[in-house]
Parts: sequence; structure tokens; C-alpha cells
Amino acid sequence: MGRVIAVATLALLASACSRQEVGDVSLGLFTTKDIKVQSFTDPKISGVTCHISHVEANLDLADPSDMSIACRQTGPITAPMISGIDRSKNGEVIFSTSKSILFKHLKIRRIFDANNQTLMYLSYSTKESTGSYKHALSTVPLWGTDAWQAPVKAP
Repeated sequence: MGRVIAVATLALLASACSRQEVGDVSLGLFTTKDIKVQSFTDPKISGVTCHISHVEANLDLADPSDMSIACRQTGPITAPMISGIDRSKNGEVIFSTSKSILFKHLKIRRIFDANNQTLMYLSYSTKESTGSYKHALSTVPLWGTDAWQAPVKAP
């Protein structure tokens, strides 16, 4: 019986850990909140890695909306990669995780700034919190990569 409980506990702990989780910082002895740090590679631009940090409230129905993001070039970025992304002003959602039972999500959206040859990564909460939609921005310039194209200047 004790072995079954131990195996069940290990299975529960393993399922709670993300393979992308690279950090887990407790906010103190008398709180159930932790700062989780996750790493992920952009699914279409494999040369970009982003790290996000966000608070997870282990015993609450909703996590706080605060988050931070930092994205960097960690490998080659090529013209075919850039040609395969959404170039609209809305960009595309490349990461999403639930932050509550009722429709609150943390999302990361990639937006391409063609004029400045820069990839922008916007992290945001889909639900208003204390009068504000929480968000953060990180950029990855294409300068020095195979994907760089000099901006065309108007005559």
C-alpha cells in the first residue's frame, strides 16, 4: 500500500513539472506562491529561445497576471524561417498557458517589425487585473543573421 502511494505521488509530481521549466523560486515560507521560469523555442524560428517568468499560486483558483519575458537569438535565423511566419500587425500566438479556471491565460505572440527587421515577442494576460492588462515585450533583431534584409528607403 505504501509503495502504491509513493508511486502515485511521484507520478503526480512528474506530471506537474513541465519539461520546459528551468526555474522554480519560492516566494517564502508562509506563502503558496512560486515564481516559475520556463524556456521555449519559437516553433517557427528555431534560432530564438524565450524565457518567461510568472507567479503560480499553488492553492488558488487563479494565478496573478504579472509576467516577464526575455527572448534571444540562440541559433541560426534564416530567410525561409522569416518567410513562414505571420506578418500581420496581430502576429501569431506561439505559446499559451492557463492561469485560472475561468478563461485567464498567459499568451505569447510573435509580431514581425519589417521596417526594423526585428521579431517582437509580446507576453500578456487575457484578463484584466487591478484595472490593467498585464504585458511585457522582448525583441530579437535580425541584424547579423542570414534573414537580415536592408530596409527599402522611400525615394
